[in-house]
Amino acid sequence: MANILLLANINCDRILMLDKPLQTGGRFHYQDGGLRLGGGGANTGLGLVWAQHNVSLVSEVGSDDIGDWILAKASTLGLDCRLVHRFVGNTCEMLLVMTPDGERTIIRPQRPVFELPAPPDWQHWDAFYINSSAKGAGAWAADAMAYNPNCKVISQLAKDERNRPCHVLIASITDMQGRCNQDPWRFAQAIAGDALEHFIVTDGDQGAMVYSNAGEQHVPAVIANVVDTTGAGDAYAAGVIHGLCQQMSITDAMHEGALWASFAVATKSSIPGKALKQYLT
Repeated sequence: MANILLLANINCDRILMLDKPLQTGGRFHYQDGGLRLGGGGANTGLGLVWAQHNVSLVSEVGSDDIGDWILAKASTLGLDCRLVHRFVGNTCEMLLVMTPDGERTIIRPQRPVFELPAPPDWQHWDAFYINSSAKGAGAWAADAMAYNPNCKVISQLAKDERNRPCHVLIASITDMQGRCNQDPWRFAQAIAGDALEHFIVTDGDQGAMVYSNAGEQHVPAVIANVVDTTGAGDAYAAGVIHGLCQQMSITDAMHEGALWASFAVATKSSIPGKALKQYLT
């Protein structure tokens, strides 16, 4: 069991299920799939809770009824939300537009700037995961590595060119398009710094590549019946985090991530479903 701190969004997702794939200028019918808990914090955190880890979220929601609903739902599922900040204002719903082939398009409002407070006592934490544009995330990561060498820092590649100090950097092949015109390892080092040990690039059902000073390796995907791709990347990251906390090699941790992601895409939900819970418990 590890103490894991997640810096990631936690959302209220409204699901719109379309009758056909999206096309520019088209007309569509939809069914309202209602509200469900989502966001990287929930999608990553819940599997880690089921794996018997202590998981705390650092995020922010509004001081309104939707914010109350999000925190109540997340807390009931076992996520520690005491570090979630409440801003003055409304929590906007995220629109998840689902098509019959299981693909999804996310439509969200611009978020208010989330500025992190002073960092926590890193001696308490075994792993720190970043999937947020919060101001000060890089400083927290650098602080964690400086004050607790045993705290594993894992980060998603940012949507912009900001630095992400970490031991393990994760990106999708889509994230990389138009951004990497050089050796992937050198690209990752320029973002993550000298402490970087591994750079993982996922590519859906084509599996994932991992780059390091020692070279590169491919880890295949786990085949699944795709129902809903929402949260697949989050579930993959959670499996990798779990594997690293269990002292697995990077390739074994990536296989664990691929397995968790296979459960996620086979579930009609943002957060992981019963199949992953049964596997872990």
